Amino acid sequence: MTHSNEDATRVRVLSEALPYIQKFAGRTVVVKYGGAAMKDSTLKDRVIRDLIFMSCVGIRPILVHGGGPEINSWLEKIGIEPQFKDGLRVTDAATMDVVEMVLVGRVNKEIVSLINQSGGNGIGLCGKDGNLIVARPDGREGIGFVGEVSSVNVDILNTLIKSGYIPVVSSVAADENGQAYNINADTVAGEIAAALGAEKLILLTDTPGLMRDFKDPTTLIRQLDIPGARALIEDGTVSGGMIPKLTCCVRSLAQGVRAAHIIDGRLPHSLLLEIFTDTGTGSMIVSSGANS
Repeated sequence: MTHSNEDATRVRVLSEALPYIQKFAGRTVVVKYGGAAMKDSTLKDRVIRDLIFMSCVGIRPILVHGGGPEINSWLEKIGIEPQFKDGLRVTDAATMDVVEMVLVGRVNKEIVSLINQSGGNGIGLCGKDGNLIVARPDGREGIGFVGEVSSVNVDILNTLIKSGYIPVVSSVAADENGQAYNINADTVAGEIAAALGAEKLILLTDTPGLMRDFKDPTTLIRQLDIPGARALIEDGTVSGGMIPKLTCCVRSLAQGVRAAHIIDGRLPHSLLLEIFTDTGTGSMIVSSGANS
């Protein structure tokens, strides 16, 4: 009986992934999901498949999502003008209601449903569920109910991932008084990864990763450590929306996450490429120069 080259390739690829599967089995990986990977339905399906693949080979993925564009379209439907200040959504009480309805009600459940349709066990949470996240005000003037993470209760996540569920977390949480806050999803992913002592934090972005020249993908920085990351921010190499992403990676590494990755969510199966190959696809940040 003859086997096609395609079969042989598939088996070889699976076999080459074995050391990575062995290394990461039983470890937790926190993935922040947003941008193009979330809007494009083909990419969306691939991200979901990647998560289920990870889950099937013993990795414990947790998905944290945003949903900015969908929030904007619902605000427009009810006649509220989206406003931003310092890159943060200005969140008054009416906007907060919409943010919570869209992220917790629509976006979260859609992702959970897709995971379940593809044979995974998705379960949706926001910061309020089981007091997963207690929020506190960001503190800056004039931005309304924008919050920071005050604490993370990891018990609920550990219980779920031990039972084989894939938690899908939306970045809405309440403070001690029950007031809801909108928290940046990158921040939530970083804090959850830190609290769990995750193996990896992976941010899916709409860029190839960190680049010395943001217009030139060939200047991709494949690996750097915390001092290197701080230097990139200080000398202005990294600017705009990439600063909070990189800062969030550094903060999670400083709190014990083994590696943080900023990768291109527009690339099909970028998650699997980053985890199961030597070269990966984007930028990997580690706490010190040593490659763990």
